[in-house]
Amino acid sequence: MKVVFTDKIASVSAEHWNKLAGDSNPFIQHDFLNALEQHDCLQRWGWQPQHCLLFDDKTLIGACPAYLKINSYGEFVFDWAWADAYQRNGLDYYPKLVTTIPFTPAQGPRLLSKHNHKDSNGVVVATSTIKKGLINALIAYGEENNLSSAHFLFCEKDDIKILEESGLMLRFDYQFHWQNNNYKTFNDFLLQLNSKRRKNIKRERRKVAEENINIQIINGEALNDEQWDLLYAYYRVTFIKKSGAATLTLDFFKAVADKLLAVFARHQNKTVAAAIFFVGKDKLYGRHWGCSEHYNNLHFEVCYYTGIDYCINKQLQIFEPGAQGEHKIWRGFLPTKTLSAHWIANTEFKIAINNFLQHESAALQEYGKLLLESSPFKKT
Repeated sequence: MKVVFTDKIASVSAEHWNKLAGDSNPFIQHDFLNALEQHDCLQRWGWQPQHCLLFDDKTLIGACPAYLKINSYGEFVFDWAWADAYQRNGLDYYPKLVTTIPFTPAQGPRLLSKHNHKDSNGVVVATSTIKKGLINALIAYGEENNLSSAHFLFCEKDDIKILEESGLMLRFDYQFHWQNNNYKTFNDFLLQLNSKRRKNIKRERRKVAEENINIQIINGEALNDEQWDLLYAYYRVTFIKKSGAATLTLDFFKAVADKLLAVFARHQNKTVAAAIFFVGKDKLYGRHWGCSEHYNNLHFEVCYYTGIDYCINKQLQIFEPGAQGEHKIWRGFLPTKTLSAHWIANTEFKIAINNFLQHESAALQEYGKLLLESSPFKKT
């Protein structure tokens, strides 16, 4: 097997990449990653593509989206304290290597591999062997380039298992996800909630309706130029309010329009809020929201209830509304572990970080139990 690193995903055939990636997750697709690179979303924010490719002769059998980072911006698995500790001890934490999807706190495939691959001798190469080859290649890259660390963020469980077997340290946190329990209508979902939470959601939706606010859902490919400009303006406004940076460009969003869902809230023939979602094979992903005027409960309607309705109507199984937000629990989104794995080059820091992760894990386990006590669903 031959390892190749490339700073342009366009150097890889989209067909070959997507055969490894599958079709369930929109963010790991070749066109999504290529759009980030082609439309000025990465390097000015500290992301340098360094994708890992594994070949058997000329056949691509493994791939991993990877980036050299000179900061920790846009990752959503927070290691600022690790970087500070390195600096206090006179060591460089940056650059580091990160395997993830930039600015996207959503779990998905990270170690992409061909299934049932036969080498030139007709011997079947196990998927786990290919994935371990990718892990070894990325760690070797880190060692050869004197990087402090390599990080695999928002991984799925099968990848985490192999990362752990390869000696990496595991870390987890919580997001809040909604699950479709074969609901036929939004009311079917409400009937599974306890009386207090059911009444609260009805009241929140009723107040939005009483304001005569109309909710409009449009597939990305159907948006006209005016709607694109509106959508992008509302994407930017939240960052402006929070003194942040709108890292994704309008051209990027247009390039991935086939995966995008736009939600507009209109009042008196004027758009007052908008949200961006992405649609996978069986999941909906809430990503960005912005508003120009305040209306009670409009955020909940646009970002949560409209998404739940959409999942029920389209028979999507999971709704991931984005990072953080304990208030989501009362609205039907239960705590769900998100998983990452970490390789640290420095032996002393590896020991220290491993100790930190053990304490953090124990605290998070207790936190998770407390979160579940707030579940809005009827007790069974």
